[in-house]
Amino acid sequence: MINLGQIGAGLWGQNLLRNFYNLKDCRMKICCDKNKAVLENIKAQYSGGVEITDDFDDLINDPLLDAVVIATLPVTHARFAIKALSAGKHVFVEKPIALNVDDAKEMIKAARRHKKILMVGHLLLYHPAVKKLKGYVNEGLFGEIHYLYSTRVNLGQVREEENALWSLTAHDISVAIYLLGQKPIEVSVTGKSYLRKDVQDVVFVTLTFKNKVMSHIHASWLDPYKIRKFTIVGSKKMAVFNDMESTEKLRIYDKGFDWAKKANYGTYETFLTVREGDINIPKIDMVEPLKLECQHFIDSIKNNTRPLSDGENGLEVLKVLAAAQKSLETGGQPVKIS
Repeated sequence: MINLGQIGAGLWGQNLLRNFYNLKDCRMKICCDKNKAVLENIKAQYSGGVEITDDFDDLINDPLLDAVVIATLPVTHARFAIKALSAGKHVFVEKPIALNVDDAKEMIKAARRHKKILMVGHLLLYHPAVKKLKGYVNEGLFGEIHYLYSTRVNLGQVREEENALWSLTAHDISVAIYLLGQKPIEVSVTGKSYLRKDVQDVVFVTLTFKNKVMSHIHASWLDPYKIRKFTIVGSKKMAVFNDMESTEKLRIYDKGFDWAKKANYGTYETFLTVREGDINIPKIDMVEPLKLECQHFIDSIKNNTRPLSDGENGLEVLKVLAAAQKSLETGGQPVKIS
């Protein structure tokens, strides 16, 4: 039985708390938050099952805790994570891993030094539909992938500090890297602030990979629709992952262009013909992605295995976000990703 402590029980933190609490092979022992009302709500909801505290040191000094879950503001991630790792605790930290590359590197060093698991909450990597897509990519079903694009918008919670780039796009960046199996080499971003000064409500991100592959992301909390959609365009087939669909989340389209040769006055002329084939809706056994992500963290601890979204994966996404922020600040100038 893996004993857990959690710091941060806001809107998303409560989802993490619920999932870890309901897993069979771990125990959510204690939850920490600075908001007294939140703690009282947890005490009532998990009566007799979860201790509460407003002091993070209670988690650090608890000899029974094996791991700490961090769901606080990103600016605090590095401080809490390094302290927990140094105390011999495994760490699950929500995305982004940190707000600057140096902090993320220190977190990774601390995990290695103390031989502990460091996992980042890149939730979509554990989504059954994304895993299915990854299998198709590995099989070569789509042929040569030309480009990807995603839309992550809604009329939702307006952030006071982090912009739409930092708040929303980490998911899509992590999926693009995962599906393509490579890191982007350049990024350009444009965006605007409409509700709060200098906090962009909408951003358009373009990632450039090797071999002319592109990925485009539209992210905003200022939009009339809630859309969570990801499209892959390949030389053989195409796919659309629509997470707002209740059942048919993934569709595979046998569409594209074929090269053909046609006799013309004794010569052969090469031209393109449109291919309109079947639409396949694969069966996906849906499980809540957050439950799968939480279970993956527990399994990584028990089996001493490297998580899919480990510290290095979190660092790669952070490098893209840092370069993207530079591009945003320069009006969309392309920025190389180190």
